Amino acid sequence: MGRLGVDIYPLQSGVGLEDVTTFQKFLGGSAANVAVAAAGYGHAVSLVSRVGNDPFGRYLLRELDHLGVDRRLVVTDPTLKTPLTFCEIFPPDDFPLYFYREPKAPDHNIEAGDLDAGILRSARLLWMTVTGLSQEPSRATHSAALAARGSAGENILDLDYRPMFWEDPAQATAAIAEVLPHITVAVGNREECEVAVGETEPGRAADALLERGVRLAIVKQGPKGVLAKTADETVEVPPYPVEVVNGLGAGDAFGGALIHGLLEGWGLERILRFANVAGAIVASRLECSTAMPSSAEVESILQAGVRA
Repeated sequence: MGRLGVDIYPLQSGVGLEDVTTFQKFLGGSAANVAVAAAGYGHAVSLVSRVGNDPFGRYLLRELDHLGVDRRLVVTDPTLKTPLTFCEIFPPDDFPLYFYREPKAPDHNIEAGDLDAGILRSARLLWMTVTGLSQEPSRATHSAALAARGSAGENILDLDYRPMFWEDPAQATAAIAEVLPHITVAVGNREECEVAVGETEPGRAADALLERGVRLAIVKQGPKGVLAKTADETVEVPPYPVEVVNGLGAGDAFGGALIHGLLEGWGLERILRFANVAGAIVASRLECSTAMPSSAEVESILQAGVRA
């Protein structure tokens, strides 16, 4: 569930948007990217979101079909325009984003009536993001989705805190606190964990998430890799090094790979190593949704025994 829009990426790196002369458009939005990645691993994936009644919205619906994501729960909003996101590319670690979502993005306008209770109850896994909690009616719809699922399968919350979507971090903290009792897996970086539970040190952040009811807490540590904890297991794995082209899609690729590993029933260390490589591969490419690696591509790297 969540963000869906058009990513407009410059085809020149190292320069500001004012000097860029050519762009390319891609399907984007964190939830949509994760859905594409999971579908690429062979899973049946539905996306709950909205687009505008405009050419960009029609493009996104077509791309979801092309990329194997069920779009029956993607509603065409009658009044709001499909959002656009521009980025600047300054490798290896500076990728400013410019969101055009005013006065409101369709994906923040999803309503409880857009949901399908049968799909929600039968799905083995539900993925949602903190961004989806930042406005109504989207926030209430996310709560309705969790209520419809009951105790069915995994409920994953991507902590995905974006300050431009909130008036104050405290609002995000309160919204996260409301849904965490219904979440089984939480994943985010150190800064996002600080907003969620007031901790930045990875071990303490993971413990704080576990104390709030999740069964698996995953804390991304950037160049230090990733840490994951359950009640009886702690795993930490290093990153997989690549030459970064555009780091914006790495987290979504990690998320899709995490979904794949959980649905396949893998052990925690294998999941994290697979997800790290998947994220690194996408960071080495320009785009996100169409850059998601295949399982064979990730496995070939892992089987070669290449580790940081």
